[in-house]
Amino acid sequence: MATPSLRQLDIFAQMVAAGSMARCARDLGVPVEDIARDIASLEMRLGYRLFEGPLDRQRLTPAGRKTAEAMTLLSQDQEENWASGDVAPPPPPAPAPAEAAPPQPSRQADRQSIVLAAPAPVFGHFQEALAAFEEANEDIAITLDLSIHLGEEARAALEQGRVDIAYFYALGEQPGLPSRYGWSEQINLYAGADHPLARRDIVTPDDLLISPTLAMEPQNGLRRIIDEALARDGIRMGAPVLETDNMFDIMTILREGAGCFAAFGPLARDLGRMQGIRRLSLERPLPSIEVRQALHPRADPDSPAHALAEFLFL
Repeated sequence: MATPSLRQLDIFAQMVAAGSMARCARDLGVPVEDIARDIASLEMRLGYRLFEGPLDRQRLTPAGRKTAEAMTLLSQDQEENWASGDVAPPPPPAPAPAEAAPPQPSRQADRQSIVLAAPAPVFGHFQEALAAFEEANEDIAITLDLSIHLGEEARAALEQGRVDIAYFYALGEQPGLPSRYGWSEQINLYAGADHPLARRDIVTPDDLLISPTLAMEPQNGLRRIIDEALARDGIRMGAPVLETDNMFDIMTILREGAGCFAAFGPLARDLGRMQGIRRLSLERPLPSIEVRQALHPRADPDSPAHALAEFLFL
């Protein structure tokens, strides 16, 4: 999965097993503040809350439970992705305390399964709709795949039959992949409140060209679609001084004024609300990223997957 850092995935899995930040910190031998920082950074990247309740008795939110299931499948199905990492892959999350994960009914095995692929921030956009659909259709279970971000990944997963519905980021219709437009999310640029560009009334493309930037890692799907959108629009950015998927590091460096950072969607929304960080006033708007939906090419119009795809558009 290209979005969160390996450390954040590991901390998330340990938190699920421990049930509280204090116990998780004790098990890992690190300060509680480090656990809180990594979980907050992960939640910011995903665009939704993973845990709720008091710090000494944390419970998974419904979205957090779905994320734990998705990350468990990811660690099982894509072990090769962890081979070169410095951090061990997150273990399959252990069962959370009883109050966080109520026993599943015995008819679980008889439920029809729909595999929905979406970038994690997109899942955050319709998590309530998914919960409502499952509640209204007790014979259907929805499984998430959070590893897909771009059109080529969605096409491969659909053609191979690994997913039934795929949401992905794009800059328009994808050749050979029938899909429909969901919504658009505009790219914005952010810098520390004391950054020279943050103090300007208008920031020009020439200003961006000579300003150092912060960026996600090159293989990150969000980074790739942002780079493609800016290049297509003729926007050239300064060279990155930092490339990382750790949002805490990006926020720290942003506040220190070392560069500007491009973001869209829930991540951009959260950055815009943070003290010490400002959205740059650009001379012209940056391009938008489309969120598109595609179905398995042989999906039956009467299938549960087709019904869910339509429901998410209501």
